Amino acid sequence: MRKDPVEWLLRGLYSALLYLLLPITVYHLVWRGFRVREYFNRWSERYAAYPSGCGRPQVWVHAVSVGEVNAAAPMVNALRAARPDIRWVITTITPTGSERVRALWGDAVDHVYLPYDVPGSVGRFLAHFQPSLALILETELWPNMLFGCRDRGIPVYILNARLSARSLRGYRLLAPLISRALRSVTCVCAQSQDDAERFVRLGARVDQVVALGNLKFDIAVPEQLPGFVAEFHQRVPAARPVWIAASTHEGEEAAVLDMHRRLARVFPDLLLLWAPRHPERFPKVEAQSREQGWSVATRKQQRWPAVGTQVFVIDTLGELMAFYACAQVAFVGGSLQPIGGHNLLEPAAVGTPAVTGPHLHNFAEISRHMREAGAVDIRDDAEGVAEALQSLLSDPQARARMRDAGLALVANGRGAVARTLVQVAPHLPAVAEHVGS
Repeated sequence: MRKDPVEWLLRGLYSALLYLLLPITVYHLVWRGFRVREYFNRWSERYAAYPSGCGRPQVWVHAVSVGEVNAAAPMVNALRAARPDIRWVITTITPTGSERVRALWGDAVDHVYLPYDVPGSVGRFLAHFQPSLALILETELWPNMLFGCRDRGIPVYILNARLSARSLRGYRLLAPLISRALRSVTCVCAQSQDDAERFVRLGARVDQVVALGNLKFDIAVPEQLPGFVAEFHQRVPAARPVWIAASTHEGEEAAVLDMHRRLARVFPDLLLLWAPRHPERFPKVEAQSREQGWSVATRKQQRWPAVGTQVFVIDTLGELMAFYACAQVAFVGGSLQPIGGHNLLEPAAVGTPAVTGPHLHNFAEISRHMREAGAVDIRDDAEGVAEALQSLLSDPQARARMRDAGLALVANGRGAVARTLVQVAPHLPAVAEHVGS
């Protein structure tokens, strides 16, 4: 293959900068470790130092954190059912993503953290796991990893690919390198036509990009959901007003406290289910709630709310959808600050009306469809969110309309998994590669 001198120059400069910054990664891991203890563990994986060889080629899936793992799950499950001979390695970046991988698949798949994007670590990772196919979720465009796959002849698919206008602007500095890396992938399977067009503007060829829809619409509703909700209502009567604040961030916590205080004046027996986005916030929101003088329980300690519980902190992972189904209305966080929002389809899929703030650039397409369908109420600020929550808690008919709209939207949006499977099928390893290994 003819070498592109500009590519090699850009790669060299990029890699040299990352090597210079590599010592800072240690400080980063230590700093994160003081907030989330799991960051102190498994450092060797961050630098692709593994104790022994893996033994046979694998299909590699990369999903940054919990949301991406959940989006990938229906696809991975379908492929594992159709091709039980394939060995899988799934990488994440965050400990919460790691925990979700283990909760979903246990030891049935290999799992490590994605190494830093320096040539040495990338080379060791690819040599160790020998992937025959790479399936990368959403917007993980690491140049050395993409070039490393290309140089080893590994097909790469960017699945459920999304690229907001803000992210496109953010890539401007690295655009000459990113565009070359992007042209090395086999296919960019975009969530929407808008995302597809932005990937082309970033540098992908038109023939590389296809809009297949959003994998998140193929969201799997927990099988045990009816039993979970029934058990919840053994402690909390169905007539009791319940709202959930989900995936909230540190800067939104004061707003949640204010909302609950305001709503409780209208609904004296109101119960708040509170699921902060990051585990390090679990004890902090519990403490903040107790400081308000409220009766507080947690999922780990008390398991369920009691009759007098006013705030119930969901300090576990993997149960958010089930608790969405226990609430009459949901506030989905990450939206009162310029974080970009979180998955609005989760409450919709279980029939819970959702209210959100205005910052939804990570879910622009989904939020637009939901707003048009009447399946979400988007407000400009915390005051507006509180007004919407109060209105919905007071109006069962409005909740029923939003519930029906959300369920219909999710049902009509399904199908991206099937389309994605058709797209990647030509590059799945042949059965003979794994027989007897």
